[in-house]
Amino acid sequence: MDRFTAHHSRSSAQRAMNRCRELSETPYSDIPDGLFRPFLGSAHTITSERVTSWMQNAGLSVRRDAIGTLIGRYEGAQPDAPALLIGSHIDSVLNGGAFDGMLGVLLAIECVSALQSNNQRLPYAIEVAAFGDEEGSRFPQSMLGSRALSGKSVGSVAEIQDQDGITLQEALKGVGLDIAYLERARRSPHEFLGYLELHIEQGPILDKEGLSVAAVEAIVGIRRFHVILKGEAGHAGTVPMEMRRDALAAASEIVLGIEAYANQSEGQLRATVGKSEAFPGAINIIPSRVAFTIELRSADHSGLDCSVLKVTSLIEAICAKRNISATIFDRQDFEPALCDTRLTTLLEDCIETAGHPRKRLVSGAGHDAMMMCDWIPTTMLFIRSPGGISHHPAETVELKDVAAAFDVMMTFVSSLDA
Repeated sequence: MDRFTAHHSRSSAQRAMNRCRELSETPYSDIPDGLFRPFLGSAHTITSERVTSWMQNAGLSVRRDAIGTLIGRYEGAQPDAPALLIGSHIDSVLNGGAFDGMLGVLLAIECVSALQSNNQRLPYAIEVAAFGDEEGSRFPQSMLGSRALSGKSVGSVAEIQDQDGITLQEALKGVGLDIAYLERARRSPHEFLGYLELHIEQGPILDKEGLSVAAVEAIVGIRRFHVILKGEAGHAGTVPMEMRRDALAAASEIVLGIEAYANQSEGQLRATVGKSEAFPGAINIIPSRVAFTIELRSADHSGLDCSVLKVTSLIEAICAKRNISATIFDRQDFEPALCDTRLTTLLEDCIETAGHPRKRLVSGAGHDAMMMCDWIPTTMLFIRSPGGISHHPAETVELKDVAAAFDVMMTFVSSLDA
């Protein structure tokens, strides 16, 4: 495989990068300036068609499953052999970056293209999956494609709605998919040897340490919930400070309390209040209601659940002190996901074989791999994110790092036992 990767790595990496940039522009985005590709929207549909053509040119037979995931298959030396699944997502957040998710899909296509150009078949098949709505940027249930494929619940498709009131069922129908066949997206774990996902790190660690790639040993669990605080509106000039039931002041104390609690965790917990709205929202009225979100992330399952209790107690204590009522609702839980020890060690070996230092990281971001870890053996390869920037138009990658990831992937597929 060395002669193979030496010839292909830089050209394959450059082609994947160029295609990522191409797909970040009109008509592959639903906004004129910047990238936004929500699941099953017009840009997502056009992008799927473009990715399909690249899969086919690489030698993959391509189909679309019942929830819209593109799946390309490159047969092994024996027909119908179990497959290594390599995938990531092709949707994007609002005003996102060109390489998040998409780079992993396009590098997987390059892997198959390289095999085909060398007229090589492996002892196993390779399937490339281009998942949708990993980001949850259109519907409130994220990772829909990987959920459906791994047999996990996607929720009620007739009730899940986007911000325009379009249900998931209607969106699927709009691209020619019949909800009656949704169960057909579910695959058997016996069909696969494992799952590999290549993804930009989306953080600063590899950049800080001057490393191109790292194996991922775990993905943090996530607890998300919404909070509504209710106090009492009043005139900003006539209600004395000591008599106020200011919902925004209570929310502010809660936000700072959550930040302080996370800072005490010595890096084990990430806590974020990402969205907040105050009502009625007038300059001269005491806020009577505040709605905000809380997200907690940790790779420690018990620590994560403990953090939920701590934050809930914090909210209750502050609201009791300020005579504010609190409602906590719409909770989403993603369990911490541990990557497969054998595959992750093999991936580290491949990193070393490709001439790079061994390195393991815990992913602070969620990925489709989270849906796979308890289903089939799973591992991930991180690619350096210059500046640690992601979910932003300035997100980028460097050719040497992408070429390194390609080398590691090709070494991995040649080393994996069928």
